[in-house]
Amino acid sequence: MIRVLLAEDQGMMRGALALLLGLEEDIEVVAQVAAGDEILAAALEARPDVALLDIELPGRSGLDAAAELRTRLPGCRVLILTTFGRPGYLRRAMEAGAAGFLVKDGPVEELAVAVRRVLAGEKVIDPSLAAAALGAGPNPLTPREIDVLNAAADGATVADVAGRVHLSESTVRNYLSAAIGKTGTRNRMEAVRAARRQGWL
Repeated sequence: MIRVLLAEDQGMMRGALALLLGLEEDIEVVAQVAAGDEILAAALEARPDVALLDIELPGRSGLDAAAELRTRLPGCRVLILTTFGRPGYLRRAMEAGAAGFLVKDGPVEELAVAVRRVLAGEKVIDPSLAAAALGAGPNPLTPREIDVLNAAADGATVADVAGRVHLSESTVRNYLSAAIGKTGTRNRMEAVRAARRQGWL
């Protein structure tokens, strides 16, 4: 049996995925969690072969959890299943050690096949997203620019952002200016939106 952990914050979606996978003769859902910060503990207890993770989860992103699973439970293969088919997310998922990346609006039959394929050591990536990721190129933002944009995402003032990221206000302005230039936008809120659309934040 292929042991699967499901991490999905929407209860109905999580239940449907568990039901669908449970219909397969060779797949057993051994753990279900609704938050990203519950993934590691559940995985260490249940010892799944495959972790099926959403990206945007309460507490911690599925991408962060994927990187931690690679370190703490290297035998567990990670398959990202998300609503957000963004090229930047795909790149970040691969960097975090994910073996696969599928979008939720794909055919349901592909999910069980993808679980089997990643367990067999293959990489499984949504073809249209793979093409888009190749065309999009790498994330141009530095880790510090990403930190500053994330801190500014709720409309915080430069002073507030500086306090959150422990930098001077002038340094924050420099990072914001660089991020605005790299995203080709007019202000920091547009830069946040553009970076999120690309999956860079």
